[in-house]
Amino acid sequence: MSASTINVPNTITVARVVLALVALSILFMDGDTVKWISFCLTIVVIWADGLDGYFARKLNQSTKFGGILDIAGDRAVEMAYWIVFSCLHWVPVFVPLLYLVRGTFVDAIRSHVSEQGLTAFGKNTMMQSKVGKFLVASNFSRFTYAVVKAVAFCLVIAAQTQVGQGYAIPSIAMFCVYASCVFCLVRGLPVVFEAPSVFRHFQ
Repeated sequence: MSASTINVPNTITVARVVLALVALSILFMDGDTVKWISFCLTIVVIWADGLDGYFARKLNQSTKFGGILDIAGDRAVEMAYWIVFSCLHWVPVFVPLLYLVRGTFVDAIRSHVSEQGLTAFGKNTMMQSKVGKFLVASNFSRFTYAVVKAVAFCLVIAAQTQVGQGYAIPSIAMFCVYASCVFCLVRGLPVVFEAPSVFRHFQ
């Protein structure tokens, strides 16, 4: 493994995945204390999501491998949370299945078009229509989706505590879960619909 592979942003990405697995594993223990510990660790996992990109730019350590690792790390963390929540019967099983199917097809399409020099976001985005660019590639859409999903992760955990159940947190948590599912579909469908035109363009 080269020195360019073992750098600060890539180390942060891997550490973030490990921390997420730790946060999720302790949820299988009893007691509110472990749930609040997991809640706090989840906040750190979410906060660290932007650190790898920040240090990649700050230290001039942006690499193609790092970009791929970042996407893989995001997918691993995302799926790990939904799968564990489903196993604990905190969210319906269709939630992780939805993210699995959507992520598999969207990432496969993006992997193909990346060979043609196109990207998911930025000035070289594969999105062709104005609607597609707004829903998929705009900073507003990406930021809103990330926030809704992050809030859902935290509140689903908090909703399982005595304090959380004493308020409206369970209802708010499920609203955020379903809202994130809607975002997942809305942001994924344009990629699938516009992919054929992109493929024909490069044939």
